[in-house]
Amino acid sequence: MRSFLQQRWRSFGYAFKGIATLFRTQPHAWIHLVSALIVVALAYFFDVKPWEWVVLVLCITLVLAAEALNTAIEFLTDLASPDFHPLAGKAKDTAAAAVLICAMGAAVVGFLIFAPYLLSLF
Repeated sequence: MRSFLQQRWRSFGYAFKGIATLFRTQPHAWIHLVSALIVVALAYFFDVKPWEWVVLVLCITLVLAAEALNTAIEFLTDLASPDFHPLAGKAKDTAAAAVLICAMGAAVVGFLIFAPYLLSLF
């Protein structure tokens, strides 16, 4: 049992190491994190409804997870194809597109949630 728990603990360590790598190496991850902090501050300021918090947290999680997966795909692609190859480029472009799609969806959700609160200020 102890070995099982030690392995799980090590697994968490690897995951946190991956998070550190993500933010140490990816400027866009920082942009997403700063955006997330702004969204959280706005949600707190406007005292959004609990279901709106849920949607916002899910969007933040989705965008950050997509950025992490994009980074993993980029690292693996660079390892497998250190020289330029059109398919490697397509893989990286498609992974980046996934992040963009998630971020655009999150922006739409943010607009739909925050627009009424912002309009109420005027």
